[in-house]
Amino acid sequence: MQQFPPEVAARLGELAPHLADRLDAMADRMLDVLLRTEPAYRAMSAADTAELRASARAGLERGVHSLGGRASADPPTLRARARDVGRRRAHQGIPLEVVLRAYRLGGQLLWETLLLVSRERGTGHDTWLLEVAGSVWRTNDAECAAVADGYREEQRLLAAADDAARQRVLEGLLDGRGGDPTFVRTASELLGVPLAGRLLAVVAPPDRHGEPTLPDPGPALARRGVRSVWGTRSGAQVGVLVLGARSTAEVLSWLSALATGPVGVSDVVEGAAATAGAYRLAETAARTLPPDDPRVVTIDDRLPEALLTNSPEISSRLVERSLGRLLELPEEEQAVLLDTLAAYLAADGSPTRAADELYCHRNTVMHRLRRIESLTGHRVTDPRARLLWHLALLGTRARCPDRGPA
Repeated sequence: MQQFPPEVAARLGELAPHLADRLDAMADRMLDVLLRTEPAYRAMSAADTAELRASARAGLERGVHSLGGRASADPPTLRARARDVGRRRAHQGIPLEVVLRAYRLGGQLLWETLLLVSRERGTGHDTWLLEVAGSVWRTNDAECAAVADGYREEQRLLAAADDAARQRVLEGLLDGRGGDPTFVRTASELLGVPLAGRLLAVVAPPDRHGEPTLPDPGPALARRGVRSVWGTRSGAQVGVLVLGARSTAEVLSWLSALATGPVGVSDVVEGAAATAGAYRLAETAARTLPPDDPRVVTIDDRLPEALLTNSPEISSRLVERSLGRLLELPEEEQAVLLDTLAAYLAADGSPTRAADELYCHRNTVMHRLRRIESLTGHRVTDPRARLLWHLALLGTRARCPDRGPA
């Protein structure tokens, strides 16, 4: 409730009834101006336009009551009503700056009508009107701030609801509902991306502290012309990318520039029906990397590792049967022999090249290889043994990522 000096309050008390008589005219004028000058209001339905007019009249009426000193127009009540208007307009999709202009227009109309009534009643343009003017605009500013608060509150709620809906739709795609044409149409509209054509699934597990390892990928890809939708599953970031004419290599390069941890990518699939399978492949690819390895890998890059990752029991048995008593050695000695075996296999069975890689003498490599044969029970010249050792080394690195990248 406004606090004016007794003389000012008395004059306002005389004018308030005459202002109240003009509420409908003020509301009609306000609606006319808004519909002529603001496209967002012109696009409203007839029902929403009627609500806008009623809301404008109620706001003007509260302004008149405030000038008249009504207890029902105290500042907390005015702010609460203004917040309600802000929330309603946000839900209707009216831009905030348009809503604030409407509120300021209401303050202007109230002030102009007060001047007109004052002249008609012969109270003159005394200094008391200056004091009232300051009060009118302070109240208007406070209500505009409350409108903005309510608007932003509703925006946050709407955004959260949209995010939840998008997450549900994404979950449906990942669970295999992409073969349902009705679901796909709804999903495309809600997600804002076409789910036909060339698609790519991406999975980025969180880091050791639970933080995302692909910071803000959607906008970064959008700047390069790639539309995508992102959500979470089992704590990991999950994205479905619409490639269009883009090459996979380009997208992998852009993701690599963002990644701070392991990222798995599927192969390119056609249409929504294949997204569930693409997600599984991307998730498997991501699991083949150590937690702190900031690489972006495709499932085709990691097929042997994927086989071992997806069959942990077989992987463990393969490691144990292929490496035998070597795994019983002290950790330091075991690491030396495993590194030697890895270098030997990478050198296509050449002890000389393996020695160069390990910065040691060829005879040292030969001695270690004989020790490996003794501990594992396999011969380095046996092709099958070499295959098993290759897979076993991948398995040991998957279990002990500190040994280096697999």
